[in-house]
Amino acid sequence: MGRMNSLLERLGVPLPVVAAPMAGGPSTPALVAAVGAAGGLGFLAGGYRAPEQVREQVRQTRALGDRPFGVNVFVPGRPDVDRAALEAYAERLRPVAERLGVTPGEPRWDDDGYAGKLAVLVEERVPVVSFTFGCPSVDDVARLKAVGSLVVVTVTSPAEAALAAACGADALCAQGAEAGAHRGSFVDDPSSPPGADALGLLPLLGQLADQPLPVVAAGGLMTGRDVAAALTAGAEAAQLGTAFLCCPEAGTVAAHRRALLDRAYPGTRFTRAFSGRAARGLANRFLLEHLDAPAGYPWVHHLTRPLRTAAAEQGDHDSLHLWAGQGWPLVRELPAAELVATLGRELAEARVQSST
Repeated sequence: MGRMNSLLERLGVPLPVVAAPMAGGPSTPALVAAVGAAGGLGFLAGGYRAPEQVREQVRQTRALGDRPFGVNVFVPGRPDVDRAALEAYAERLRPVAERLGVTPGEPRWDDDGYAGKLAVLVEERVPVVSFTFGCPSVDDVARLKAVGSLVVVTVTSPAEAALAAACGADALCAQGAEAGAHRGSFVDDPSSPPGADALGLLPLLGQLADQPLPVVAAGGLMTGRDVAAALTAGAEAAQLGTAFLCCPEAGTVAAHRRALLDRAYPGTRFTRAFSGRAARGLANRFLLEHLDAPAGYPWVHHLTRPLRTAAAEQGDHDSLHLWAGQGWPLVRELPAAELVATLGRELAEARVQSST
């Protein structure tokens, strides 16, 4: 089955390079604007920000340039949690909190200001709005489309892709198991180890080959050769997150940046230790000591927030959430525009090589 109109063609974006939304600080207006000016598509991360903070970031991005960009939001999950497991985990974290000089946060559920953010994005007429952790409603998609926004839904399986198509999405972001940070899965099964059923990017792209929506590939992609491989496998663009973490425009905290550049840890693995949701990060001490952390997002996210904040302030990358995809050893400390240009050159070279 042929694909519908290209997402990037509709936006007028010349390079099939997307800078992933990275919540918690790394995605900044400066990074997004630089990626757009260099010919790619940048995303702001709406996660963990209040609606008016999202509005301010949208306006700052527009003040820096006139290229299209996107904003990502988290779809709220169910409010239920295993309270006994949560309380036991809070007790296990007290020694870490004491070492960092803080008190664990109060675990709670919230919807991350979802309705307010959606209202801001409709009012601001953002070119692209992407969703993670679930599918927006048909009505929410219709509201965004009515003001000219294109809608992208992050999926990790063919079943999720079918739900995204049914809600009216314009495109899919297919996230493979290699991706850093949170899994975009609609459901994180608490009865399974984190990421236990995660499909790799190439198998996922293969299973999405017959669906009609344009696909943006995500998962461990770091170089132009990686971008070429994703395009060959059926994607129309490649989304890179970890690759942009060490750009000077990124808001990555110093301890995270140093851990990546110094190759401080031998590899990555999935964890729920920091947020209660499956996510891939560098396997530091905190992650390895809490492999049995319970499911429960955003309960655990609020519980560990004071610890993560203190670790960042103290430069303690052994206690920090060091989100990173499997391609992280290839990270480059380049300005965003130079990185996008480099990716474009590498992509062109890979295409020439494949045609000879």
